[in-house]
Amino acid sequence: MTEHTRRRALLAGGVGVTALATGGLWLAGRGGADPGAAPVWHDPPAPGDTAPGTVPAQPGPPGVERAGALTAANAGDLVKVTTSGWYNWALLDRTTGEIVGSKNMHETNMTASMIKAWLAADYLRRATEVGRTPSSAQLADVRKMIRDSDNAVASALWNELGGRNTITRLISVCKLTDSQAGPDWSKTLLSARDTCRIAHAIGTGTAAGPKWTGYLVDEMRAVRGDGNFGIRRVFPAAEQPAIAIKNGWVQRGDLGVWNVNCLALGDDWTMAVLTRYPISLGMSHGVNIAKSVTTQVRAASSLI
Repeated sequence: MTEHTRRRALLAGGVGVTALATGGLWLAGRGGADPGAAPVWHDPPAPGDTAPGTVPAQPGPPGVERAGALTAANAGDLVKVTTSGWYNWALLDRTTGEIVGSKNMHETNMTASMIKAWLAADYLRRATEVGRTPSSAQLADVRKMIRDSDNAVASALWNELGGRNTITRLISVCKLTDSQAGPDWSKTLLSARDTCRIAHAIGTGTAAGPKWTGYLVDEMRAVRGDGNFGIRRVFPAAEQPAIAIKNGWVQRGDLGVWNVNCLALGDDWTMAVLTRYPISLGMSHGVNIAKSVTTQVRAASSLI
């Protein structure tokens, strides 16, 4: 057994704990995938979205989501990162549904490519619901979107799934409490604790359905290239291939910020680290925040 499957109790010594709140299908006219096509790494400006960017209004702070919630030192006090920007994080125990995280784990951030894990899940589940099996070309496109973060596939899929309607389904299927749709897939608003809930729903089969869950998780384990950073890279090399991830990273010039976000799905846990900070700090600043948070959580937690 690996170290993370043996260490199951959350944050030994007592921490603040909250609980898990308990048509024609896509790409009909796209043709076959081109496996040799160069990947597209960064999210483009939203087509037709000319409204000035704003930081969205945030939901209220978490309440007591579970009877008998622990009142010892908050888990967020155990993680310290020096940054002039914003970040939050959350960790979910998949065996109990309990979540710990930063005091602002309810606050949202624009996802960038991290939301592609849900787009794939929504498409695959809905295909099964209407008795359709995606073609090999369509599955190859899903692979490009997950492994290589292909934006053209994500945009086609967003449109086929009804745009903001897919986020309405996301909130319902994954029982989210903080998140909401934006004007395009890249600007979907997710909190850290909701991101953990999405990852758990993917792992249980709720998101993609039992037929396609293994396929989707395997594709998320195979994320490569520029998208392979953050939470997973803190773990020992032998454990990394078993951790499914989907990250998001983009410069938003209208706001003057980077969004760098990480989602990870392990056997017994899910984790999210979301960041937003000045463009001048570069992408590496967000990557390093995710690594620092994960390193500190691993030192404090017996779960991962």
